[in-house]
Amino acid sequence: MPDPMVPPTPPVPLEALLARADLGLRRIAGPDDPGTVVHWAHASEMADPYPYLLGGELLLSAGVHIPEGAGAGYFDAYVSRIVAAGGAALGFGLAPVHDAVPGALVEACEMHGLPLLEVPPRTTFSGVARAVWQLMAQARLAELRRVTEAQQSLATAAARPDPVRPVLHQLAQRIGGWAVLFAPDTTELATSGTTPPPETRQALTTLTKVVRPPTATGSHTDAAAGSHTDAAAGSRTDAAAGSRAAGAARVGDGGPPARAEPRVGEAPGERRHVTPAPTPTTASDTVNGTHLAAYALTPGHGYVLGVASPQRTPGDHTIASVAAALLTLLTGQQQSGTGTAHSSALVRLLLGSPPEDVAPLLGGERWRVVHAEPDGQATPDPVSAAALGAALGSALVDPTDEVVRILVPADRPVEPLPGWTLGVSTAAAPPDWPDADTQAARALARARATRAPLLRHGDRPALTDLVPPHDADAHARSLLAPIAAAPALMDTLRTWLSLHGSWDRTAVALSVHRNTVRQRIARCAALLEADLDDPDVRMELWFALRRT
Repeated sequence: MPDPMVPPTPPVPLEALLARADLGLRRIAGPDDPGTVVHWAHASEMADPYPYLLGGELLLSAGVHIPEGAGAGYFDAYVSRIVAAGGAALGFGLAPVHDAVPGALVEACEMHGLPLLEVPPRTTFSGVARAVWQLMAQARLAELRRVTEAQQSLATAAARPDPVRPVLHQLAQRIGGWAVLFAPDTTELATSGTTPPPETRQALTTLTKVVRPPTATGSHTDAAAGSHTDAAAGSRTDAAAGSRAAGAARVGDGGPPARAEPRVGEAPGERRHVTPAPTPTTASDTVNGTHLAAYALTPGHGYVLGVASPQRTPGDHTIASVAAALLTLLTGQQQSGTGTAHSSALVRLLLGSPPEDVAPLLGGERWRVVHAEPDGQATPDPVSAAALGAALGSALVDPTDEVVRILVPADRPVEPLPGWTLGVSTAAAPPDWPDADTQAARALARARATRAPLLRHGDRPALTDLVPPHDADAHARSLLAPIAAAPALMDTLRTWLSLHGSWDRTAVALSVHRNTVRQRIARCAALLEADLDDPDVRMELWFALRRT
């Protein structure tokens, strides 16, 4: 079985053969179309070569089959059969049978639009065939090199901090078109490349319904789901580059859905079970000269990669398939049972089960909470958050407006990741997850302030372990009571103490001006009636703040 990741052997442009000076071929009839290509060369002296042709051949003949006194009718029938078989061109060899190409043959080729080449006596048919294979080998080598370079660039893009857009950018650049990632509800999550006209863009959105399962959006259109037997028969997988999913043309055509006629003995209104056709993973179409393709990502989840390009070379499908595989890894859950287990855990929590009873469904008893913030001013999007979770080895990801929170099993190491600032809690059992969440938030704040890529909350025994929790909590409430009603003062004091009284780093961590920090700390000192320059006072306040 051929390797689907290897592009098929590219055809040879007829112009490339005509440009070979060593062959000396000359076009004497037929259209001068630069798009004419040759898939192989075949020599035959049969009067009817139709049964022996596959299509795309440069048929070579010395005219041995031509009977003496053959007229225009013979040549018309001969050329029409070549055209019917899909022949690309006809090469007529001069000598030893014919000193010149018969005029009736030239007229027939001109009439049927078949390129006719004159092969000089010095050029053998085997030489022409060898030239075809040489040009094919060169084109294939160039195409393989192009695909390899594209695979490398896509893999490099997938390793970047925000990988989805770089992958789409590389794909659009390599195919010379437009690439888009569709969400399950057909929303364009990310795009790259030259945006096509609105009509083409809408056609690509419609084409995604062919490869999207009906459960992804809740829709049951005949083109997307194949829920009706007649409509399902029109769709097929784009198994090779350039094949077209038939069903795609029906999407959004406004016509009524196909109906299955009742069988003999079946009441007209009686419903019967119809097994839906399997949803294809890829589909393609052409709209206004633009080639469209859709690739299903993370089967069953509804993400789709869409591609629009002005042309479609043999390697384009391979390159797009590589990008689709990478995007599947970035957007999907890779373990078959993970999604079901997580869904079950969520349902149990919503129905009142305690976290410690749900934790085994998630795959571990002790977990770390990670708070992550993208470098720069970027807001984390769901796809980037999913990619971050995949890099940390967890699908339990909660993207918010400012940070991404991830639950990571305690046995999986958390290392710095380019493009992200991370705060990591200590390993905690489910009842202690809220405390771990607070630890991660504080660690992230310190990481931002110190410009460190990752900071972990300390897990060694602390002084607080020596004081009974009830007494420690009571002391903390009493000590901090004057500022307890002002969250801004509490947060500023906690951050300022954690950063050893640094005004600048506290301002960075809280995203405020350092004068604001000074004013708040002065207000804390006044309300607490304490000297915040005294290390004993700082220690006692830090002890109290750790209990809140």
